[in-house]
Amino acid sequence: MTASNSKSQTAGKRLKKAALLLAGTAMMAVSLSGCMTTPGVNADGLYKEPIGTAPVTANPTAYSDALVCLGEYARSRHLASPRLAVGRISDYTGKVSLEGGREITQGASLMTMTALAKAGARQVERFDTSVGELELKYANNKLITDEQVANPNHPADYRKIMAGQVAGSDFFIVGGITELNYNIRSSGVDAYAGEVKDTGVKGMAYGRTYVMNVALDLRLVDTRTLEVVDVISYQKQIVGKEVKAGVFDILNGNIFDISGGQGALEPMQLAVRSMIERATLEFMANLYGATGPDVCLDPRNDFLNNPSTLGVTGGLTPAYDNLESNNAATRADPSRWQAVNDDRRRGVRSDRGSHTDGGNADSGNTDSGASRY
Repeated sequence: MTASNSKSQTAGKRLKKAALLLAGTAMMAVSLSGCMTTPGVNADGLYKEPIGTAPVTANPTAYSDALVCLGEYARSRHLASPRLAVGRISDYTGKVSLEGGREITQGASLMTMTALAKAGARQVERFDTSVGELELKYANNKLITDEQVANPNHPADYRKIMAGQVAGSDFFIVGGITELNYNIRSSGVDAYAGEVKDTGVKGMAYGRTYVMNVALDLRLVDTRTLEVVDVISYQKQIVGKEVKAGVFDILNGNIFDISGGQGALEPMQLAVRSMIERATLEFMANLYGATGPDVCLDPRNDFLNNPSTLGVTGGLTPAYDNLESNNAATRADPSRWQAVNDDRRRGVRSDRGSHTDGGNADSGNTDSGASRY
């Protein structure tokens, strides 16, 4: 009977502890929910303003200036660019990150188009023709009009399909990213020092450097004959560094563990862009008949300091006669348009935005300023 009473008392104590634990957990949850209140909404309708105010900048590589210079050289010599198209430049490495998704950019074709624009090449779209094909289908059914305002209730002059209206390409570029090799070389130093006694000061430091590489293969193909007329293979090494140091100490019964470090890895996708721009530079130098880098190193050829439609951001076809104020150099200026946001934040309305004769966006688009498109 005594043993039975002892078991009952033990079970009762366990139930009591479980109940107290459950009640404590519930009270803690209620307390935390009170702390996790929804923040108030500000005047802009946001809970919180996103951090970071860095402006949008150009994204050049070490070869961007050379591409622009080559394009300006061709224009100054009246060297016509053949029409070029870009096909699939795929990722053939097969490497997938641990978080999911490809390790290498899937936008190599887009990078190639930008590189060609920097070099002043004439391009025709072959990578994504979905919109053009859809509008061609609508035009074939007499559903597309080029009138300023389409009226669904009245017939209008429809867009005509003319024989030979689509420009053909002379050459196209295809290829792929073919290698991604991790840690082809690494080195490091680890150091640990401290007092022998348990409560003594101890410290550690280490540094590591590792190198990997990525490679691509591109080819230039004659569209009419499908003959491969130029092939280029490049690789670029990527370096990463990491440094860390720390101190551990027990002082007056208190534990102090302080550490800090820094790491950096050269952008892998920027390395891909660099290889593409180098390959495009060689393709275009061949097509333009340039002798080599000397055409840009010649001090008589100052191609990079004049208002132009070619720049490190790409190339443009001006819609209006405003090249002095709207050109490739202004597009690369990180502070351009930033003043609009700064004025709005300060609550200042700049005279630049007033609709006067000189500032009206429409006033400059008439007469001699009519669109060139």
